[in-house]
Amino acid sequence: MLLSELFESDFIKIGLEAEDKDEAFEELADAFCQASHLNIREEVLEAIRTRERKMSTGIQKGIAVPHGRVASIDKVCGYLGISRQGIDYDALDDQPVYLLFMILAPQAESELHLRILKRLAEMLQNPQFFTELASQNDPASASAVIKKYENILTAID
Repeated sequence: MLLSELFESDFIKIGLEAEDKDEAFEELADAFCQASHLNIREEVLEAIRTRERKMSTGIQKGIAVPHGRVASIDKVCGYLGISRQGIDYDALDDQPVYLLFMILAPQAESELHLRILKRLAEMLQNPQFFTELASQNDPASASAVIKKYENILTAID
């Protein structure tokens, strides 16, 4: 599964309003449930909060990857939130987070879930990816940026 398939424009929100991590989780869960037409808000929140209690998913400057396992989905799903003002996330570097890549996986998809996390980590090594993605003004252009950088990475592989 490609990241550009996971983060299609219907699964991207520009201008998150959340000010802190918990508000961000709620906003992402609500947006995901609306976009996917699934009524699993509490299950999504429990999954990402459970994972977050182990260690912050604010992994590098300005970026968080909240993720978890959700029993009631049958494929890996994602939702990207972009914040303009930054979110107090308790990130490992104590800096605000601007890009939140929420990834949800069913119990049986451990390998694919890990491959997606690895692919995202590879793309995030390119600082231009963060800069370009964070500056987008609409979901379609944000999705196009993900596809562009995924194609660059694929060409290198």
